[in-house]
Amino acid sequence: MTITRFNLRVYGIVINKRNEVLLTDEYFHDMKMTKFPGGGLEFGEGTVDCLKREALEEFGQEVEILNHFYTTDFFQQALFYTDSQLISIYYRMQFLEPIQFKISTKPFDFKELKDGNISFRWKNIRELTPEDSTFPVDKHVCILILEQFKKNIIY
Repeated sequence: MTITRFNLRVYGIVINKRNEVLLTDEYFHDMKMTKFPGGGLEFGEGTVDCLKREALEEFGQEVEILNHFYTTDFFQQALFYTDSQLISIYYRMQFLEPIQFKISTKPFDFKELKDGNISFRWKNIRELTPEDSTFPVDKHVCILILEQFKKNIIY
């Protein structure tokens, strides 16, 4: 397959005071996936605006973008759109108010496997591994989070 377009995705990394990172468990395209919260950039939208919109859609809450964390620096073909090169942009972010949405203690905490179902959970960074994520770029970001955490750069 020839790559003819880009698929731009924007994700947020939320780390709480207990050194836990927020993960999103979703069911989409008949597939279970664990990733960081966020989604696709729309035409005419900036990356920060995209992440703020996605936060409102997924959490029903506003977020503050703290800083840029990582942008894909290797070639990655998009999984669902095989003619696309995936570029993922990650920002550190935090909630403006206390969390109002449900945080689960188990993965995929929804009643049925239906497209669009989503649940959220915290994962202690000390226990985080690349295998906690479904997609290659998220796996790489897990490694970066762990590296920064060990150097006390991220908290």
